Amino acid sequence: MSIFRTGLSKTRQSFFGRITQLLGNSEIDDDTWDDIEALLIQADMGVPTTARVLDELKARIRREGITRSEQLQKALRETLQSLLAVPPPMNISGRPLSIILIVGVNGSGKTTSIAKLANRLNRAGRKVMLAAGDTFRAAAIEQLQTWGQRVGVPVIANKPGSDPAAVVFDATAAANARGHDILIVDTAGRLHTNFNLMGELAKIKATSSKVIPDAPHEVLLVLDGTTGQNALQQAQKFREMVDVTGVIVTKLDSTAKGGMVFAIFNELKLPVHYVGLGEGMDDMVLFNPENFVKSLFDEN
Repeated sequence: MSIFRTGLSKTRQSFFGRITQLLGNSEIDDDTWDDIEALLIQADMGVPTTARVLDELKARIRREGITRSEQLQKALRETLQSLLAVPPPMNISGRPLSIILIVGVNGSGKTTSIAKLANRLNRAGRKVMLAAGDTFRAAAIEQLQTWGQRVGVPVIANKPGSDPAAVVFDATAAANARGHDILIVDTAGRLHTNFNLMGELAKIKATSSKVIPDAPHEVLLVLDGTTGQNALQQAQKFREMVDVTGVIVTKLDSTAKGGMVFAIFNELKLPVHYVGLGEGMDDMVLFNPENFVKSLFDEN
């Protein structure tokens, strides 16, 4: 709970804390609704999700006869939490080798998230290997190799500019031969408008499924929490090319716009598996809806 509270302090102080102040001991009027709407949109919840929250709140007020704003605050917290869900367990057990494809644009925190996920799984007793599938940038290969050494996980890589699908093929064969049970594949993160990149992702996905049936077993999209609604547009593009199964939201500790998490659930209908709440190796944590909402409103 404390890591959520600390990590979400900017969002809480900027927006949801102001809602708490706004909803003091007063009557609910038209201004109350306008103020809540403005704060939710400013927190990057997006117009469709904000509209849904307000509709549900107004229906509840009529149903329960709520007249005081402190009652409305409780109803708001409960309505927000109802938009979220505990993520299902990832589909990475029950077979000799499971493949996780990691997608997202450059700068989203993709490589760091791969390292943190590998570290978590490694410490949980899984034998993890990484594949440097982002062959377009030499720096991406070097960065992944550096992280692999740091967390004690082998990395299969090739020269910059080589075929990413070939790297994935080699890594899958190596993971099989060496008895690893999880392969995490990094992919190129050039802008989502780049058609060639999207074709490359589809090719990587097809290659992995040729070697391991049903692979990839998870496709996790890394979204930068500081980019808000832009991140949602990226997500839609990635979903058109690969079957995204879940989301990792990074940098929530460095943004005041944590409301985008609600939009991910409401608009994308995707589970958020992990959230990044700091720079440390252990600061990417399993998403917990109750702790998330309580921390936005500073409930201990």
